[in-house]
Amino acid sequence: PNDRLLSVANDKTSVLNAFKMADEVLLQGVSGITNLITTPGLINTDFADVRMVLSNAGSALMGIGQASGDERAVSAAKQAISSPLLESAIDGARGVLLNITGPSSMGLFEMNAAAEIIHGVAHQDANIIFGTVIDDEMGDEVKVTVIAAGFDRLDAPSAAGGLSLGNGGGSTRITELFAEPEEVETIEDDDDDFDVPSFLK
Repeated sequence: PNDRLLSVANDKTSVLNAFKMADEVLLQGVSGITNLITTPGLINTDFADVRMVLSNAGSALMGIGQASGDERAVSAAKQAISSPLLESAIDGARGVLLNITGPSSMGLFEMNAAAEIIHGVAHQDANIIFGTVIDDEMGDEVKVTVIAAGFDRLDAPSAAGGLSLGNGGGSTRITELFAEPEEVETIEDDDDDFDVPSFLK
């Protein structure tokens, strides 16, 4: 709903600027998936990983967080799972794709701390696929991208077959491209199973 924008706007925010915030979320989502698939990483993620998380998992949520300074990875992870413009939280997700992008100064322990944030809100038996990209163009910033699916909560998004990205007008869904095709049962004609009228014999 549009009232999600009220939590990130102020009394001086114009309508156009408010909806630009929602558009930025969509842009981040599309570019985030593209980068996950195409950008080589130290620990790589690709289309097969995205497909594994989303296949036959119903609706999914995606969050992106970016932060710098002390505890930048943890802050980015918290942003990724708690954006006020997201349709819902990722709590209870059974499939999670987590990617952490940062400069070469990014430490092992801060990456682990960010991963623990995501692990703590996912289902206890969740399949979590982890990837990381080293990019010195990030400067001092760390970016955390999370794709989560396989919810069994009552408040999970109800429309199956899509990826839900929060925006000012509700959720925007990308058609599910990863579902396995349904098997079609074929029926073989067997002439011996049919009675032939006597006048044709």
